[in-house]
Amino acid sequence: MSSDGVSHGYEGGRLNLPFVGICTFGKYPYQPDWDAIDADVAVMGAPFDMGTQWRSGARMGPRAIREASTLFSFGHGGAYDFEDDITYLPAETTRIVDIGDADIVHTDTVESHRRIEFGVRKILEAGALPVVLGGDHSVNIPCINAFDGQEPVHVVQIDAHLDFVDERHGVRYGHGNPMRRAAEKTYVTGLSQIGIRNVSSTAREGYEDARRMGSDIKSVRHVRKLGIEGMLARIPEGARYYLTIDIDAFDPSIAPGTGTPSHGGFLYYEVLELIDGLARRGTIAGLDLVEVAPDYDPTGSTSTLAAQLLMNTIGRVLHHRQG
Repeated sequence: MSSDGVSHGYEGGRLNLPFVGICTFGKYPYQPDWDAIDADVAVMGAPFDMGTQWRSGARMGPRAIREASTLFSFGHGGAYDFEDDITYLPAETTRIVDIGDADIVHTDTVESHRRIEFGVRKILEAGALPVVLGGDHSVNIPCINAFDGQEPVHVVQIDAHLDFVDERHGVRYGHGNPMRRAAEKTYVTGLSQIGIRNVSSTAREGYEDARRMGSDIKSVRHVRKLGIEGMLARIPEGARYYLTIDIDAFDPSIAPGTGTPSHGGFLYYEVLELIDGLARRGTIAGLDLVEVAPDYDPTGSTSTLAAQLLMNTIGRVLHHRQG
């Protein structure tokens, strides 16, 4: 028992340090039976990177993020944030499970995507929040597909690249296509594309198409000029949001472990404050974090950043739901 009379989970049982045991996400329970998901949040890996146009390696992202997430699994009975004076993820009420990975069929994009979509559908059927660990950004396509039976969503993308290519040489489901595929959905009410910068994989015509199809596109410099509250004010209030985070939205000085790094990116608190505001503004109905490629991450900082952001995002989503 601590001096303030609050139990932090150290009094009995194993100490269970981060480097001990099996690496589920945050050391939360593993649920291999997708017909028995009973939780508020279900984490699934999508270790697919055959949609990349440059450096591969994001297929190892889910494993690296899970390992890094054990750093934040100390038995404190929750995650107390003294700045907010809130204990996020309180042990007594937090119901998170890790359902493992969608099975990937090498070289078969359509079948691999189908299996990712199946997993997200199972999570939604269970009434849980899907949290998908990528994988390259093409895994967002099956994630969005799985929402076709749900209430409409507004897609919030935090990314360095627009990812709005329609088709190149017959390729429609690579990591440069997901936001175009999302915009085509009748149940996607619009897109907020945030952090877009520098030389883009999408041509000018793609930007024009994106705006015509309901996108609000803002760069890192735009966001810094607007401020976080100004950026949030541009996103529809009271909506259901699907949040997709490409790790290359962050500056490569803090997130080098990705296939397509782009200098001039966000820092940690800019994105966390944006997500916190989003969770207050409406309902985050699903999310993915993609493009962590640990082979380019010699210190593990990118995987740690991804895990830390996800843990804090989940904590805020659950807390603001209750508030």
